[in-house]
Amino acid sequence: MAGLLDDIPAPDPYPRTSRYHGIGQSVHTTEDGREIPYTPRRILPPPERLVQIDEHVVADGDRADNLANRYLGDAEQWWRIADANPVMDPADLTRTPGRVLRITLPDRTG
Repeated sequence: MAGLLDDIPAPDPYPRTSRYHGIGQSVHTTEDGREIPYTPRRILPPPERLVQIDEHVVADGDRADNLANRYLGDAEQWWRIADANPVMDPADLTRTPGRVLRITLPDRTG
């Protein structure tokens, strides 16, 4: 029975909707032997790998969280729009009126 239980993955510390879900945890061991857990850097998916389902032309007053709520049904998913366009700072998404943003499906290949 223990062999079967060994095949069950440990629970992920992040919910399925988090950009960090599935990344896992790492541990840094200091010279004095202390172990410091951390989340490794998240590698962004290549934007061309994401399937576009819509687009949005940025207007004055737009915010990434509001766009995520409108197109994806969850304001906390703004990072998916950032991945698709690609930007690191969500304010860059809506800084320039007239910019066309790609709205994509989540990355399921990596």
